[in-house]
Amino acid sequence: MSYTQLAVLGVVVVILIDLFVLRTRLLRRKAFWVSYAIVVFFQLVTNGVLTGLRVVRYDGEAIVGSTTPVDGPPPFLGDGRIAFAPLEDLLFGFALVVLAQAVWVWLGRRGVQRTPYSGPPRVRMPGQADDPRP
Repeated sequence: MSYTQLAVLGVVVVILIDLFVLRTRLLRRKAFWVSYAIVVFFQLVTNGVLTGLRVVRYDGEAIVGSTTPVDGPPPFLGDGRIAFAPLEDLLFGFALVVLAQAVWVWLGRRGVQRTPYSGPPRVRMPGQADDPRP
């Protein structure tokens, strides 16, 4: 499978997990999209630096667009790239952010560590009294 196919598959799977498996429906909330705009900005900055300085390189056969030129950095915009990084990086980033937030919300709805304590998370069972620690 190419990087592009994996990125698209990751997005589709995470959308299905959010909407139908965990049923958190984050993708239907305005607050998610506003916060995601902030995440995308910093993702583009980070990807741009790493790819523009050629710390990370991609095989042109596995991504949308062509391979990185031998004598210089990839194009800033165009040829399947945004801020030097391949379009697929945005897809993977979206999938990672949505999955992490959906699991966080899902666990929170089930009572996993509602009150912040140090140490490992505590699961509160139905009918169990609250933890007496401050």
